[in-house]
Amino acid sequence: MLTRNSTAYLGECLGALEAFAEVVIVDNGSTDDTIAIASGFSNVTVYEHPFIGFGPLKNIAVERASNDWILSVDSDEIVTPELAREILRITLDSNSVYSMERDNYYCRRLIRGCGWQNDQVQRLFNRKSTRYDDKVVHEGLIMNENLKTEKLQGRMKHYPYDSASQLIQKMQHYSTLWAEENLGRKKASPLKALFYGLVTFFKSYVIKSGWLYGYAGLLISISNANGVFYKYVKLYEAKRPNQL
Repeated sequence: MLTRNSTAYLGECLGALEAFAEVVIVDNGSTDDTIAIASGFSNVTVYEHPFIGFGPLKNIAVERASNDWILSVDSDEIVTPELAREILRITLDSNSVYSMERDNYYCRRLIRGCGWQNDQVQRLFNRKSTRYDDKVVHEGLIMNENLKTEKLQGRMKHYPYDSASQLIQKMQHYSTLWAEENLGRKKASPLKALFYGLVTFFKSYVIKSGWLYGYAGLLISISNANGVFYKYVKLYEAKRPNQL
């Protein structure tokens, strides 16, 4: 698990993992009570490391684990009792990566629209068979031809945002990381940023049923569009600093 100022759900998150013998946390610069909360759980070990990108930082956490089987959990995710029991009782195949579905919430309200529905994530794997890639943002597991994905029945609860401010802060952070990572790899222009932003809003609000969720659906859809718009604008500006 990676943490940084993660007090909002960390206690609930770690409480759901008490059935597991070891939880490894890599913290990258928390200034709140994150480390104090984590230290209150006997099965938790906390390491501190500067932020070097989500993929590389997760690989550091994986390397610090005592066991080869890794369950990767974010600090705003809650492993349900059903999922915990399933993981602890099944016979794991080292040639498999296991996925599970997440239920995504805004202000504790379950959202099954805006692209938040059918959210399946690969989180349980053997570190001898795979690792995280080195992407700064939107990291994922490296899947070779020998690995297959199996879906678990249990689910996770995910609480990514509780306010418009959090949506804006994460959009700002992720769009900057995306622009830095894709500098020299992708093309960007103001027109492309506007087009992709409008398409994203239409897909999120109309096609993916954001309109069914009232204010929350509108807010999330606009945030999704802003995230796409600004990541291309930031990439555009990064490519032409002398002209600005």
